[in-house]
Amino acid sequence: MQIDNNLYTKRRIASRIGLALSMSAMAVGLTVLIWILYVLFSNGLSALDLNLFTHDTPAPGTEGGGLRNAIVGSLMIVGLTVLVSTPVGILAGIYLTEFGDESKTAELTRFVTDIMLSAPSIVLGLFVYAIAVSTVGNFSGYAGSMALSLIAIPVVMRTTENMLRLVPGSLREAAFALGAPRWKVSTMVTLRAAKSGVMTGILLAVARISGETAPLLFTALNNQFFSTNMGAPMANLPVVIFQFAMSPYENWVRLAWAGALLITMTVLILNILARVVFRDKVH
Repeated sequence: MQIDNNLYTKRRIASRIGLALSMSAMAVGLTVLIWILYVLFSNGLSALDLNLFTHDTPAPGTEGGGLRNAIVGSLMIVGLTVLVSTPVGILAGIYLTEFGDESKTAELTRFVTDIMLSAPSIVLGLFVYAIAVSTVGNFSGYAGSMALSLIAIPVVMRTTENMLRLVPGSLREAAFALGAPRWKVSTMVTLRAAKSGVMTGILLAVARISGETAPLLFTALNNQFFSTNMGAPMANLPVVIFQFAMSPYENWVRLAWAGALLITMTVLILNILARVVFRDKVH
């Protein structure tokens, strides 16, 4: 078999050019990421102290203060969102994969999911404002969780569906051969086999909603004081960072940097823990 040296040379050149462009794009992305993290850590670490976790947000023109009310508010809003979106997203993903693969309902669900994944978060915030804030007459943490749930559920649903499709069909067939019912195969076999990927999807949803500001501006708003009442306006880190970063007060800007660092570190730690915990449990 005769080798075409010209064709071989062209392909080698094209391969090297493609590899060089890919490496250049990766280098640019890493440089920007490292730059962002450097600025965040250099400004945020200097603002971290004990008062950040023990004092509430300060009034305009006052010194000191912290982010205790915003931290607690964010934990409550995001926690309720995870409690709502995780079972709904996982069960919907199981239905799309195991039960309604070719049905019209599944096709419509996927279409709506794609729309919600691409919809701007501010649109979802305005939707919840129209149905849960303006009708009731007040902002609330529950409305904030509802808005964030509309963002998190499609992420969990799509990730669960994709991970379940990666489970070999022979695993399902073996469970059916042993006489296991379909619901048990879906929940105890395929879901367990894909639990690492599903957990990654949940963490991606948490990472997505942790820094969302626009939906909370229209739903939970903010609260200068410490409050655990989810039925009233509630302080949260994204809105506090948004407001404090644009303020003329130096201590407010410093607290904004600290809040941004807290959100970034929380998402990073959650991802690392999930990968370490589930690394050796994937079958």
